[in-house]
Amino acid sequence: MRKLYFCILGIITGITNGLLGSGGGIIAVTMLKKSGMSTKESHATSLALTLPLSITSCFFYMRSFSFSDMNLIYLIISGLAGAFLGGMLMKKLPNTYLKKAFGIILIISGIRLFLKWIYFYCIPQHFLLVYLLRL
Repeated sequence: MRKLYFCILGIITGITNGLLGSGGGIIAVTMLKKSGMSTKESHATSLALTLPLSITSCFFYMRSFSFSDMNLIYLIISGLAGAFLGGMLMKKLPNTYLKKAFGIILIISGIRLFLKWIYFYCIPQHFLLVYLLRL
């Protein structure tokens, strides 16, 4: 049963990663913690899982969309530095701080997505309706 749980988790994480370009790690961390892993172990396992998924998704995105090579170099270099610092901090921070930081990031991301949804899907329709009513 446990193997089936992890297979389903892998499929869900892969689909999320492919659709969103990343983001499968958020689902993976949550579900790995529910399976009984510690916070640090679930974060480390999620990183090991999402790396090959992100590389695979990257190839599909690169074939479909253009990107700036120069910006990508800066992003990779600074991202690697940030990952190194984050990994060092993770070793030193207690699990309670990691849980709180993860929760805060999830809340901020959710609010940001919700506000974007309102802006792009609710407000323009409202302005279109007002414009049509003026005709």
